[in-house]
Amino acid sequence: MDKQAILQIMDGARSDAKANMRAIVEQLFADFVELHGDRVAGDDEAIIAGFATIDQRKVAVIATNKGQELKERLVTHFGSPTPQGYRKALRVMKIAQAMHAPIITLINTPGAYPDADAEKAGQGQVLAQNISEMLQLKVPLLSIIIGEAGSGGALALACSDQVWMLEYSMYTVLSPEGFASIMWKDAKLSHEAAAQMHIEPDFLKEQGVVEQILPETVLENQCQPLQELIIQQLKLFDKTNLNQLLQQRRDRFRRF
Repeated sequence: MDKQAILQIMDGARSDAKANMRAIVEQLFADFVELHGDRVAGDDEAIIAGFATIDQRKVAVIATNKGQELKERLVTHFGSPTPQGYRKALRVMKIAQAMHAPIITLINTPGAYPDADAEKAGQGQVLAQNISEMLQLKVPLLSIIIGEAGSGGALALACSDQVWMLEYSMYTVLSPEGFASIMWKDAKLSHEAAAQMHIEPDFLKEQGVVEQILPETVLENQCQPLQELIIQQLKLFDKTNLNQLLQQRRDRFRRF
């Protein structure tokens, strides 16, 4: 893939148009009711979590949020959740399981917040717990990568039965800048790092990392095209036996 195509994916994944996930949630789902707090230490504005309806059925919705204005982006650490955010997400997932409600996650994060306080609060442990718990949840899970999906911070919200991504989005083990800084001590070589990391969605689909690549147009018309795709997938989940779904989920991730 040439440099221009790589930059197009990187710029599209980080587009400001995708930063306000609250607007996307409101367009996709009716009657969204947000829950706050992790029942341990507090709340995290980088994670939006709650319950809503779509096509007259209840679902749990969990989304990462970067925000629009600088003040909001500082509060959300530019879309990088803290342990409180991941614990809040897991709390909502467990409630969804008790309600027999499918879970939909919308992801746009460069990764979990990496500062010392987050590590002291158990960042690595909570990411591992989310991954483990998601693999065992007895409800259907659908994850959609809207923009960035970096490292374990994204994986902790994407251990799902179906993982989709937009054509200009990224799903990586770390940011291209981080890769370039480690390999060549120069973050400016991020486009070369992105090429070596194979950030192109087509490659990820070939490897079975994601099931679908969606055109950017699914976000047009108040996200109606994306809403229709979600409804179709929920109907497919209805036709799948729960034990079969869980086995397929386990098999899916064991391949890696």
